[in-house]
Amino acid sequence: MRLTETGSVSKSQQCGARTRSGAPCKSAPVTGRRRCRMHGGADGSGAPTGSRNGNYRHGRYTKEVAAIRSWVREATRLVRDLSKRVL
Repeated sequence: MRLTETGSVSKSQQCGARTRSGAPCKSAPVTGRRRCRMHGGADGSGAPTGSRNGNYRHGRYTKEVAAIRSWVREATRLVRDLSKRVL
């Protein structure tokens, strides 16, 4: 882990995440990452996927449903383009 820096961190070396107050985080990012250890730069950070996540309730936001939605959107766009050309 990095030693705590006493001086100010330049803009390019800041975490970039927003704090609860809405201000940008002033911490330095983890080496090789864009975020600090508090905002997801550490290995293994983030919630588990699927049913291992405690907030998993239904399948509305699964990858399969997202793919179907994008397919329907594309099909709708094609039908609209075809109907504009016919009329």
